[in-house]
Amino acid sequence: MRRLLLIFAIVAAGAGGLWYGVGHSRSGASSDPAWRTASIERGSIIAAVSATGTINPTATAIVGSQVSGQVLEIFADYNSNVKAGDVLARLNAEQISARLDAARADLAQARAQIQIQRSQIDRVKADIQKLGATRSDALANVTKADALVEDARQTLERQTELNNRQIASQVTLQQAKLQAQTQAAVRDQAMAQIRVVDASDQALAADLKVAESQLLSTDAQIAQREAVVRQIEVDLRNSTIRSPVDGIVIQRNIELGQTVAASLQAPTLFLVAQDMSKVEIYANVDEADVGRVNDGQEVTFTVTAFPAREFTGRVKTVRLGSQTLQNVVIYTAVIEVPNVDLALKPGMTATLRIFTERRENVLRVSNAALRWRPAGEQPNTVGAPPAAPQNPFSVAPQAGPPGGAGGQQQGRQMLERLAMELKLDDGQKQQLEKIAREVRQSVAASGAADTPEARRERGRLIAAQISERLRPLLTGDQVTLLDTWLETRAARAGGNGVPGRIYLVGGDGKPVLTNVRLGATDGMMTEILSGATEGQKAIIGGGARVKSSPFGGPRLF
Repeated sequence: MRRLLLIFAIVAAGAGGLWYGVGHSRSGASSDPAWRTASIERGSIIAAVSATGTINPTATAIVGSQVSGQVLEIFADYNSNVKAGDVLARLNAEQISARLDAARADLAQARAQIQIQRSQIDRVKADIQKLGATRSDALANVTKADALVEDARQTLERQTELNNRQIASQVTLQQAKLQAQTQAAVRDQAMAQIRVVDASDQALAADLKVAESQLLSTDAQIAQREAVVRQIEVDLRNSTIRSPVDGIVIQRNIELGQTVAASLQAPTLFLVAQDMSKVEIYANVDEADVGRVNDGQEVTFTVTAFPAREFTGRVKTVRLGSQTLQNVVIYTAVIEVPNVDLALKPGMTATLRIFTERRENVLRVSNAALRWRPAGEQPNTVGAPPAAPQNPFSVAPQAGPPGGAGGQQQGRQMLERLAMELKLDDGQKQQLEKIAREVRQSVAASGAADTPEARRERGRLIAAQISERLRPLLTGDQVTLLDTWLETRAARAGGNGVPGRIYLVGGDGKPVLTNVRLGATDGMMTEILSGATEGQKAIIGGGARVKSSPFGGPRLF
């Protein structure tokens, strides 16, 4: 019995010790927090915008009918390859043919009428010429009558003189008077004949004008009836439906025997897609992403019909017109896509990635570092590694307070990057730091306003002055490297990204807040334009673990 009690006591003591040891090991946090970090390294950033769209032919010809009629024949069906001018269908044209015959008969009647009117004009002109001859004869008679009247007058004068001298008889004088009166009457008659001829000439001239006006009217009627004939001939030709372009029939909307009614709008009979070796995608781009989409950008996409195949294309244009779907404003981007094997068909839904930015050999950091924040403690912003004795760029663009740790670190990093890019020796590095201190002091003494815009302007001024004073100390190759560095910096200044912050592990093991400028992102990695250097470790997780139980032992439930 004693042996059993002893064994039980030993087992109980061992269990208690085990319970205490396990509980003690889990009762608190580790004295040395273990941070999970990601290196700031150089690499590629490929940013993309996701979108969906519908595949459409590059150009679609809508084949309709301008005339009404019953469909008698159909010569094309779905997926038929057609050429421009090929007959697709034919409508019943008997009524059109009858109207054409009637119009042609009216035209022939008008042309016969014009011939009659031209003959009448010719007759009037002939009568006018005849009157001209009659008038000439009347004028000759007047001239002759004038001569006879003059002769009779002279004879009367002689007989009157002889009678006064009582040489001629009274009878002879009477005969002379009668002859003078007779010739005067003949002359008056000839003049009256001329007036009659002139009146007839005026009447014929009026008749000629009327005939010519009727001729012009008939000419207009002929032109009108010719136009009617041509219109009916066009309707007759339109009763045969032809393809206007080369392509493939993708839609047919008529059946044999169907009556096509073309009234206010031409009905659509066929849809012909031109050149399906090239197609377009109308992609819906959200307004938040449309600013990054530009002409010429590369696009990859997939379709449900070929899930394992990736197609490529390029952005052709982004349409300015927008539309709102479910309170979301979207824009249409047109994507050009080669389709040599005709695998892509109209109406397919494409899931696209539009590559908006492609950066090579840039500083990048994991997006997890941008999201990480210390839990339950204030970040240590003053525990950064020791700065240079005097930071030449502490007034350069920065996210934190001017002259703070963020600005000092950024300026020191820029100097280090410049020295590395130009491959400066130790003497040149000392000269660079001396020039930087002098330039900073002179610019800071200007007393400009301490605003973000003023700090950015001071930073640009400092960089320009440093580069100008450093240039005489450089070799030819280093001058070339300096020009390249200035061009790169100017390009980044034109689009200096957005502000961000990451946490680095400080010398005391605590997180150090670092302000950075961020550029392109691919969803996993983000470009760092300034504020960090290659090789630094950014915190993405880890740290001190919270106690798992408020008691000193393990949790059993």
